[in-house]
Amino acid sequence: MESWKKNLWILWFGSFIVSSSFSMVIPFLPLFLIELGVTKNTEMWSGLLFSSAFFAGALSSPFWGAVGDKYGRKPMIIRAGLVLFVIYVLMAFVTNEYQVLILRLLQGLLSGFIPGAIAIVGTNTPEKKVGYALSMMSTATATGGIMGPMIGGTLASLFSNRMAFGLAGLLCFAATLLVIFWVKEEKFVPSKERVSVMNTFKVAGHNKALMTVLMLTVLTQFSVMTIEPVLPLYIAQIGGSSSHTSMIAGFVFSIVGIASILFAARWGRLADKIGFQKVLLIGLLAGGIGSLAQILFSNIWAFSAIRFAYGAFFCAVFPALNGLVVKHTPSEFRGRAFSLNQTANQIGGMAGPLVGGLVSGVFNIHSVFLMTGVLMLITTVITYWTMRPSRQQPVEKGSLSS
Repeated sequence: MESWKKNLWILWFGSFIVSSSFSMVIPFLPLFLIELGVTKNTEMWSGLLFSSAFFAGALSSPFWGAVGDKYGRKPMIIRAGLVLFVIYVLMAFVTNEYQVLILRLLQGLLSGFIPGAIAIVGTNTPEKKVGYALSMMSTATATGGIMGPMIGGTLASLFSNRMAFGLAGLLCFAATLLVIFWVKEEKFVPSKERVSVMNTFKVAGHNKALMTVLMLTVLTQFSVMTIEPVLPLYIAQIGGSSSHTSMIAGFVFSIVGIASILFAARWGRLADKIGFQKVLLIGLLAGGIGSLAQILFSNIWAFSAIRFAYGAFFCAVFPALNGLVVKHTPSEFRGRAFSLNQTANQIGGMAGPLVGGLVSGVFNIHSVFLMTGVLMLITTVITYWTMRPSRQQPVEKGSLSS
């Protein structure tokens, strides 16, 4: 098997495990808090603990990206994988909510597995296959996000909440061992600059094309996440009072991810043929229209069909944004570029639910769909305007791996 293909499949599996481990605590985290004796403000603590890792990750990603560009992305992936292993094992022995909070913050601060994996794939894959490879990596995180809560809930039910954390740690350790022995980083060009977050921002600030991609990432993730806090409530509302409401809600909630798994690779192959900008425009436009269309359907199955169609198109967006990061950055800056993109993603991911919940509380759930759709259409216009050929800066020499 070619080296880039072996890297892709091993890093796909590792990213799937890490993505799953981040989301697998969702079903049992409130119950685990109760087990620890947290009987007041359980929902607040659950939200704080879940979001704290992402907040810390947004702060630390640029630093680890700079370290990766200087010393290699593979060592950063191994470091992050071993850290996750230790943190999850320690999580199985905590005795209060403050210890959980500290470990979740450390999990975010010391993370970097997925950005490092994407950087290796983006740099070590032949140019004509970059779109396909990055799309496959997006299916890893999508699949992990879907399967994580299911895996976590199953492990907690079969064993215990503490055992679920321990097993998550062992899975991360297994994924890290695969990276140690079988992933090869062949096209690594060490950065000659000292490790500096400020310098990272300075270099990125002079790359207008990269700054545009980061802005689009924030806007896109913000748009998507505005609907997240109210979507389960809306699904339950239109699903009726069936005894299977929870199961139906889980299915509809995950159907966008299922569509992503089925269609992302197809969009990647298309991007390799027609370019990342065109695929990005198609995905954003369809995402905006799909969000607005969801307002029109109050039947649960028709709503599910629209959500699936929305997911089938929108899954083109984030791989295309990753592809543009590859296109507009030299290889020696790529780890930092993907870390900045991760930070942009997490900023949008943190702000979106807050605004979505606020808008839903002040107005209604339909107003959130309307806002999401309009934001995506605005993002589509911004993408078209800023990425017209006459406005794009030339690709720097060495910015595309062949």
